[in-house]
Amino acid sequence: MFDLYGRKINYLRISVTDLCNLRCKYCMPEKGIDKIYHKEILTLEEIQSITEKFVEMGIDKVRITGGEPLVRNNILKLVEGIGRIEKVKDLAMTTNATLLKKYSRDLKNAGLNRLNISLDTLNEEKYSIITKTGQLKDVLEGIESAKKEGLTPIKLNIVLIKDFNEDEIEDFVNLTRYEDIDVRFIELMPIGALKYWSLNKYISNETVLERVPALIETKSSDISSPARYYKLPNAKGRVGLINPISCKFCENCNRIRLTADGKIKSCLHSNDEIDLKELIRNGKDLTNLITDIVKNKPKEHNLEEGNYINRDMTAIGG
Repeated sequence: MFDLYGRKINYLRISVTDLCNLRCKYCMPEKGIDKIYHKEILTLEEIQSITEKFVEMGIDKVRITGGEPLVRNNILKLVEGIGRIEKVKDLAMTTNATLLKKYSRDLKNAGLNRLNISLDTLNEEKYSIITKTGQLKDVLEGIESAKKEGLTPIKLNIVLIKDFNEDEIEDFVNLTRYEDIDVRFIELMPIGALKYWSLNKYISNETVLERVPALIETKSSDISSPARYYKLPNAKGRVGLINPISCKFCENCNRIRLTADGKIKSCLHSNDEIDLKELIRNGKDLTNLITDIVKNKPKEHNLEEGNYINRDMTAIGG
């Protein structure tokens, strides 16, 4: 599938729940979230059916997200179902890894290929502060379990936050010296109810290059990746910088998002959404609608002028 700007759209990100077992400050408002009614959430069967239609039309890369996807009941059933779709070349998941020790073997056996793990600090006390409910040891044990089961390559996603984890940049980068792992710093994005908090805590990813001048830029084989990659000399792993604020990467965007309540978002930073839920529940064919959604994908987002989206990240999916 191609949009009007010649971009090949082959990547579907599926949020399976708006719920999470953590309360990260940049993701979850202090007052909590307005939970989506259960009847509004897509069933696993509906997600499977929508995914199969997208794959039939050209999607070959699928990522399962949340909230936290591992809190969704029977999540292994969905992973196994999507894993059986022949044309899916890459099936991945984004998780906070707190439940990963329990699930990693079953996820691998169900057909999951690899993981992105959200981890914003290596300090136990700071982890408890930023997540409000989490324990760092659960994440570290989950990572080790995933490595043991072969859910690799693992990518660590670190949201860079002013006055919180700048002092850990070097520590995160040093993880790549002896581990075949991607450590990716993501600029804090102004989204939903927390957009103003995020703007006050934003720092550019250029800070990473200033703190670690030994990093050398490397070529990535995936031109659609939002990350610019770097390496320390002789390091096994890579350091990625994802810069949606300071240097947007829209010209190579290849993704479409499906929210847990059945909305399609062709751009993360747009309030425009198309509801597929009622169509799928009424047995309608999605072909023409999907074609139109892909064809009319926006050329780029426009955060520079303060056009921030209203939905919280937990409702959209990571």
